[in-house]
Amino acid sequence: MECPTIIGTHYRKTAWAVAVLLFAYLIGGCGGPTGGTTKDLAPTTDLGPTIGSLAKVFTAESMAVEGYGLVGGLNGTGSVECPPEIRAYLTRYIMTRLPGYKGGIGKLIGRRDTAVVRLEGTVPAGAWKGQSFDVRVAVVPGTQTTSLEDGWLYTAELKAKGTFGRTTRVIGRAEGPIFIDKMGTSRTNKKLGYVLAGGQVLDEYNVGLGLRKSDYQIASRIRNRLNERFGYGAATAVSPRRIDLTVPAEHREQKQRFVSIVKATYLDETPEITRERVKAFVRRLAVSKDKYASEIALEAIGKESLGKLPILLNSSDEQVRLRAARCMLNLGSDMGLQTLRQIALDKGSPYRIEALETITGAARRDDAAAIARKLLRDDDFGIRLAAYRQLRTLGDIAVTQRLVARSFSLEEVGQNERKAIYVSRSGRAQIVLFGAPILCRDDIFVQSADGNITVNAPPGQKYVLVMRKHPTQPATIGPLKSSFKLSDIIRALCDEPVRVENQWRGGLGVSYADVIALLKQMCDKGAVRAEFGAGPLPKIG
Repeated sequence: MECPTIIGTHYRKTAWAVAVLLFAYLIGGCGGPTGGTTKDLAPTTDLGPTIGSLAKVFTAESMAVEGYGLVGGLNGTGSVECPPEIRAYLTRYIMTRLPGYKGGIGKLIGRRDTAVVRLEGTVPAGAWKGQSFDVRVAVVPGTQTTSLEDGWLYTAELKAKGTFGRTTRVIGRAEGPIFIDKMGTSRTNKKLGYVLAGGQVLDEYNVGLGLRKSDYQIASRIRNRLNERFGYGAATAVSPRRIDLTVPAEHREQKQRFVSIVKATYLDETPEITRERVKAFVRRLAVSKDKYASEIALEAIGKESLGKLPILLNSSDEQVRLRAARCMLNLGSDMGLQTLRQIALDKGSPYRIEALETITGAARRDDAAAIARKLLRDDDFGIRLAAYRQLRTLGDIAVTQRLVARSFSLEEVGQNERKAIYVSRSGRAQIVLFGAPILCRDDIFVQSADGNITVNAPPGQKYVLVMRKHPTQPATIGPLKSSFKLSDIIRALCDEPVRVENQWRGGLGVSYADVIALLKQMCDKGAVRAEFGAGPLPKIG
């Protein structure tokens, strides 16, 4: 009897040999690919001009923006100082926003519970109208503001960096609660914070083509070709040298990929030349170093590529299998779905998240949800997090969500034996509980770093008590009772407090920044038996 390992090796070698021979037959070669240089892969016939060779594609790159604004709601930690030029600007701006304001702009700016701040952000490349982005908020140098904690940024305008004061064009606006990170190992800098997802893009940034040489006939042919490929209305020729593009809905969040496909689209088509193009790019995808360009070229050609792509699903190179399967799925064929599923489930693969995202974006909803749910039980927390994000995108019932205190999203993910907590520190403010419900131990005593917030449950007690010092008065809010479910404790801490007949109702009004720092402490001290993970801070400035 043969050893199973030897049998498996022999089978894989045989399967690969058959695949190579079949590949060679399909691409019309004489023995299969043997090299990897661009020269070796040059087509034997002229494949014709692409749109990218005839026109330059114009799309919005990422853009740094800046501005000045006013933070309110500070507990005497603001400043009455404000540089004259910034005061003049804010006075004009506030009057345009509140033309009937009678309180006196000078008094509003010159109060101890407000602070003048400098704003910075980055509008994403290819942004669409209404898209959100993070905004960095910092105290203006020379003022006496000591802390932005618990503050709220009033609506402010953002302009291209370096143009503030010299242009009237407003790129975006920003507003929202100030988030100050308190989970770092160093001392917290309360003069610096962020408004998570608080910026909003005001205009749609569409894609356009500029012909390298003015020619109305070529412009018309390009327009017709793109409308044929992406649907009527995708392209409009507005002049002999300019074509405006409308990004299709399926590419709305992948504008850069859409741009690449447009550039790789050939102007003319015949059955014969299309077959030559498919053979050339299938071969390049198999053995060349620039696999992305070959994948995009095959997707640009369209469904005609589907006849030759399946052979690449047998490649020994996992990246080739991934790209071929993704191309097929994007072109409407499920033949590559099983390959993508295998990659997503392969614990040794570096392409797992790419495969999962491809499935979610292009496969049938039920197929995508089934794979993502399976990955919720993965050993790798990063994979579980990716699976949750895809299920959230799909609106799957495995993820429930609620808005807490109009400040952050509390989300619970079922179907997962591995307990974990994830908190975001960029993008939307969110707390995600994996393996819900998560229960705390029945012996808890956790305080915030400043001692202002307490979560307490002595041994044998049937409920958890939460309390905090009043932020502006010499009093205590609470104690309030909560169950041992972590989601109930979070709500008791963060829901807005209401005082009824000398009793506190609702929650303690704890900020998002404070509650995620408390959650980390609870995990570190074993009060909650769950893995804890925090997302990265915004990369601004």
